[in-house]
Amino acid sequence: MKTEIGVAPDEALGCDKSTLLCRGDDKATLPREARLPINRCNLPAVALGSLSYQKSPTPLLLDGVAELHRNLFDRLYAAAPGARAGVFRDYLTVHFRLERPDEMGFTGLRKSRAKANYVRLIRGWSFDSDSRDGAVLKGWVESRFGLMPRYHGQPMFDPAGDAYRRYLEMRSHGLYGTSALEAQFDLVYGFCQLELALRHPGARHVTLYRGVNRMADHEILAKGAGGRHVILLNNLSSFTCSRERAGEFGDYILAVDVPLTKIFFHCGLLPGVLQGEDEFLVIGGVVDVTLSTL
Repeated sequence: MKTEIGVAPDEALGCDKSTLLCRGDDKATLPREARLPINRCNLPAVALGSLSYQKSPTPLLLDGVAELHRNLFDRLYAAAPGARAGVFRDYLTVHFRLERPDEMGFTGLRKSRAKANYVRLIRGWSFDSDSRDGAVLKGWVESRFGLMPRYHGQPMFDPAGDAYRRYLEMRSHGLYGTSALEAQFDLVYGFCQLELALRHPGARHVTLYRGVNRMADHEILAKGAGGRHVILLNNLSSFTCSRERAGEFGDYILAVDVPLTKIFFHCGLLPGVLQGEDEFLVIGGVVDVTLSTL
């Protein structure tokens, strides 16, 4: 039983959650080097990034977002389903002065970064997740959820290394001169979670797919029978709800039961932002996946 985006109730997930690999084993825990000791949500990174969380997700609440923007969420709940996207866009445009950067104090001669907003960065991610826009989005996940990026153009296993320093430079350059981009992403995540809850009441997971050419490019924590693997995802990754579309990006397909609470954005959330590929932007952590061929 599936909904329009492939959401399945727990009994239709297609895998026995009582037999998850490494249940109770240290491989099910988010490695220390992949998490921060603090974050800005209601669960620590070690919990929300664990394999147990994939099995039994609970809501992820960003600190202060619902309280500071109560008017937005009240309006969204009161709006008709087809009108909610417009309400959301209008609120962010006015609240962050996206069309009037001078009202936010911008006085520079170059306005390229002043025009950077949530729409442009999500589109930038779809073109190149290892770009400056991708660094800003991965940095937002790191800040809010405490999940450190593991790859940005190259592996980043050493926070003191050149690769991580390069990512930090790209992230800071991407944020400079913008209208509170990370606060905009807070509301994008909140809107996405509200929409998923209203469209699919009671659902907790969606089966998503990712095409890969080499499993060696992923951090494999454990292997099991039947193509089962426990892997550590990057802190933000692209998936699709179409198995056929995933096959266009690699010779092998990863199938993952993703908690709805780990979805930051998806192609149907705001019409015109992401087009094609049925793309979902998924917050990372340790996950149980099934690897298969085309």
